[in-house]
Amino acid sequence: MASGKEIRTKIKSVQNTRKITKAMEMVAASKMRKAQERMRAARPYAEKIRRLAAHLSQANITEYQHPFLVTKDDAKRIGVIVVTTDKGLCGGLNTNVLRMTVASMKEWESQGATSISATCIGNKGYGFMQRMGVKVSSHAVQLGDTPHLEQLIGPVKVMLDAFQNGELDAVYLAYTRFINTMKQEPQVEQLLPLTGDQLGAPEGSWDYLYEPDPQVVIDELLVRYVEALVYQAVAENMASEQSARMVAMKAASDNAKNVIGELQLVYNKTRQAAITKELSEIVGGAAAV
Repeated sequence: MASGKEIRTKIKSVQNTRKITKAMEMVAASKMRKAQERMRAARPYAEKIRRLAAHLSQANITEYQHPFLVTKDDAKRIGVIVVTTDKGLCGGLNTNVLRMTVASMKEWESQGATSISATCIGNKGYGFMQRMGVKVSSHAVQLGDTPHLEQLIGPVKVMLDAFQNGELDAVYLAYTRFINTMKQEPQVEQLLPLTGDQLGAPEGSWDYLYEPDPQVVIDELLVRYVEALVYQAVAENMASEQSARMVAMKAASDNAKNVIGELQLVYNKTRQAAITKELSEIVGGAAAV
């Protein structure tokens, strides 16, 4: 059995760890509320631009069809935008989305995909893809607690340009969707080409006057729509990150409290055994005299 001094040292160490995890839990709770507000604030813009894109895609423009709307029957070259966190200590958040991404990659390869490239948003996904040997076309790391669209446009544009130039047949988006504080779900969704399910069926038919011309307007709008989808995914992922970190740190604090209680019990038993032994020696010595 360990000595009383060793047990006291362990108790002190676990108490210090619990202070850290408790502080991280409180910080994550504060950031989580801000991240959720930011995520919800981005939803109306994403919904509005989706409706506009849906109406424009159904408009009577027979002479022009944007490359983002052209569906290819057999996708051989696939790109995937992987959204993860820059920091750890958030439970299985990154593990779950990366596991789903790897499973999707294996499925694409079984269906005949010849090449897979990745754009990584977040340090964890970037490091994982490099270790896996996946071709990383672009990446964005150290985004901070607030996502900024200008930080995402560059890496995402690499994928969009590759799709427009015919270098990719399909682009997918992997991220973690925020459901509530206790539940976050990993998602792998098709980003390009845009399908009717994504855009939705517009209510009625709108007629437009284009300035300067339909091609310029549709080109600009669909690119903004795809960027809005990626931004929304990053916002959802950040809200999920703070929620998962808060839950993980709360569990760590609770476990540390249980460990401290168990160590305290062991320490009391050890101390009691030492006292009993000393008393026995005193009584034995007095009887011998």
